[in-house]
Amino acid sequence: MPGVQSPHPSRFTLATLVRRFGAGEPVSCEPVAQGLLNRGYRLSTTRGRFFLKHHLDGDPRDPARIEHQHRVTVRLGDLGVPVVPAVEDDSGRTVAVVEDRCYALHPWVDGRHRDGGELSRGQSRRLGALLGLVHVRLGQVAPVPDAECAAEPSADPEVTFGLIDELLARVRIRARRDCFDELADHRLRERRALLERHAHRRPPAGAEPVAGWVHGDFHPLNLLYRDRAPWEPVAIVDWDRLAVRPRAEEAVRAAVIFFLRPGGTLDLAKIRAYARAYRAATGAGADEMAAAVHRVWWERLNDFWMLRWRYQLRDRRTDPQFPAASALVVWWTGRYEAVRDAFCL
Repeated sequence: MPGVQSPHPSRFTLATLVRRFGAGEPVSCEPVAQGLLNRGYRLSTTRGRFFLKHHLDGDPRDPARIEHQHRVTVRLGDLGVPVVPAVEDDSGRTVAVVEDRCYALHPWVDGRHRDGGELSRGQSRRLGALLGLVHVRLGQVAPVPDAECAAEPSADPEVTFGLIDELLARVRIRARRDCFDELADHRLRERRALLERHAHRRPPAGAEPVAGWVHGDFHPLNLLYRDRAPWEPVAIVDWDRLAVRPRAEEAVRAAVIFFLRPGGTLDLAKIRAYARAYRAATGAGADEMAAAVHRVWWERLNDFWMLRWRYQLRDRRTDPQFPAASALVVWWTGRYEAVRDAFCL
């Protein structure tokens, strides 16, 4: 399951957790090395194997948000969505606070991650149908509060221009520039020129997309496939970002991650199969999908989170993703209609 290498839980923490959840005695606990933002461990005990998750953003004083996620996944599992519900303690609680940290325990699921390059068109179609099922089932188990349906404002290009200038300054003061710095300099200047040409295409305020509960982080590292034929999904994991958001935008955003090629292009044939299945499952219309494509394209045009990690936070974990992601913005802008049609026709 996804996670990132992190400080090991103390022996006291492990003993407390397995006792709390009736999981026997701890035998071994190893960090799971995939992912960027999670802390997860493969925990073996005298009663089996588990995934131990440290919820970094959990509030030890009020774990209700995490427990809400867990209750939703239980309901989704009852309706046929492949999930891995958290283990409950004797009182029915699924979050344990130990040493001022929030933890949850899940049964271990054997499987592997697969990106879009490994999927056939048929599997791409089933992926779109799966995300559609998630959105439909979430609509059945979790009512949407009216207050959470308002659309967020789109990125302001004037703010983006200021960020580009700041990042360029940080790149150029480096005493020893490497090939990444040279690429960042090129992409920042290139993006500024693109944004100057397309600033008038900012999504208008006031448009209300179809909103509902969404997974919030649907990408290859949060989907496990069987590690042998037939290659079918066995678990959707990491529901930390469960939230009310425009559904079609999650569908577009996920496809752009799954079907991004190493050179910064998209596999439009697979996206077309994926999108048709998603639309069939949810009833999303062409206009809704087109608006979502435009909004996600605009987000990408204005987004520099990977460079902010490197130059503002001094965190280089996202560096390997930057070449393809930055090339995609240029490619997508030049083929805007073809990408839109892949999602809508």
